Amino acid sequence: MLLPFRCLLLAFAGIAGLSVAAQAAPPSPPGAIEVRDAAWDAGTAVDLSLFPSADESQDAPLEYVVQMSHEQNGVFREMPATVESRSSNQVVLRVAGLTAGQEHWFRAAAVNEAGERSAWTAAGTSVSPVQQWFDGRKLGFLAILSTVCGSILAFIALARSGARLWIRRITGLDAIDEAVGRATEMGRPCLYIAGVQDLNEIETIAGITVLSRVAEKAAEYDATVVMPTSRSLVMTAARETTQAAYMTAGRPDAYQEDRIYYVTDEQFGFVAHVTGLMQREKPAACFYMGQFYAESLMLGETGNTVGAIQIAGTAQPAQLPFFVAACDYTLIGEEFFAASAYLSGDPDQLGSLKGQDVGKLVVAVLLFVGCGLLTLQNLAPSQTWAQAGADWLANSLLSSG
Repeated sequence: MLLPFRCLLLAFAGIAGLSVAAQAAPPSPPGAIEVRDAAWDAGTAVDLSLFPSADESQDAPLEYVVQMSHEQNGVFREMPATVESRSSNQVVLRVAGLTAGQEHWFRAAAVNEAGERSAWTAAGTSVSPVQQWFDGRKLGFLAILSTVCGSILAFIALARSGARLWIRRITGLDAIDEAVGRATEMGRPCLYIAGVQDLNEIETIAGITVLSRVAEKAAEYDATVVMPTSRSLVMTAARETTQAAYMTAGRPDAYQEDRIYYVTDEQFGFVAHVTGLMQREKPAACFYMGQFYAESLMLGETGNTVGAIQIAGTAQPAQLPFFVAACDYTLIGEEFFAASAYLSGDPDQLGSLKGQDVGKLVVAVLLFVGCGLLTLQNLAPSQTWAQAGADWLANSLLSSG
C-alpha cells in the first residue's frame, strides 16, 4: 500500500518542480544591438538601440542591464544606463561616464521582475565617443542668450538714433533734487551712507553711482555732503566720485575731501557714529543707498527724530520693510540698480536696461508655461507629455544646466 502512495507524492513533486522551474525561467535575450555616439555631448556618452526581448510587453516592460569593455573579448563591467525612449520595436539606452576617443564594446541583457537575467547580446561593432563642439543640452540657453543680447544691442542702437525709450517713473530718484534743495534752504548738510559692505558688492557700486548725482546737485545748490564710510576702499571711491561731480558742476573749489571719511569696519560701531552724527549735525536730507542689515531701522528712525527727508535704496528683501516704514522714499530692488540709467539718460545704459527687461519677460513666460504644464499634468495624469515638458523646462532652461 505504501508504494503507490509514494509514487503519487513523487509525481506531485515533479509537477510542482516543473512549475517552479517554468516560473523562474530567465527572459529571452534582447535582439540586435546598434551602438552610436551620443550627439552634442562632451564625448562621454553613447546610445544603444536594441530590439526588445520577446518576453517584453506593454503591460510588463523589462529592464535592461548594460556591460562595457575596452576590448571585444575583454573583461566586461556593468555600466549605469538610462532609458531614453521605448517603443514596441526599439529601446534606446543612454550610457554615460565614458572616455572620449577610446574604443568601447557593449553587450546587454534583459531582466525580469524576479531579477533573472537573460543571455547576453553583444553589439556587432564598437564605438569611440567624440567630444562635440557644442553641448546640445544647452541649446535653450543659447536661444535665451541670443534673444537677450540681441535685444540689448537693438535698444542701444535705437536709443543712439535719438528715439525716446520709455522708463517707468521712479519717485525716489526724482526726489533727490527736492531733498538736496531742502537741505540748501535750511542751511543743513546732506548725509549719504553707501551701505556697510565693501566695494566688491554690486549694491555698494550702485550706491556710489547715485552719490554722483547727489554730489552734483549739492555742488549746484551750494549744499554740503557728509559721508562717513565703513570701508576704506568705499571712502576712496566716494571721494573720487564726489570730486568728479563737483568738477562737472563747475565748482571744483567747493569740494571738501574731509567730509568723506572712514570710521570703522565694525558694523554697530559704525552705526553708533552715524546716529550720533545725525543728532549733532541734524542733516536735512539722508540718503541710504547700498547693502544694509540690522542697522537699517536704526538709521531710519534716527533720521526721523531729526526731521530729515530720507531716501533709501537696497536689494536686501529683509531690510526693505524697515526702510519703507521709516523713510519718505524707498528704491526697491531693481529700481536701485536702474538708478544710473534713469538719472544719466545715457543711451547705452538705457538700451541695456530695456534689453534686460526683455530677458525678464522671457523668463516670466517660461515660468508661466511651466506652471501651466504641471497644472495640466495634475488635472490629467494621462498627459505624460505635460510632465515631460515641465521637466525639460526645469532641468534645461530654468536651472544651471
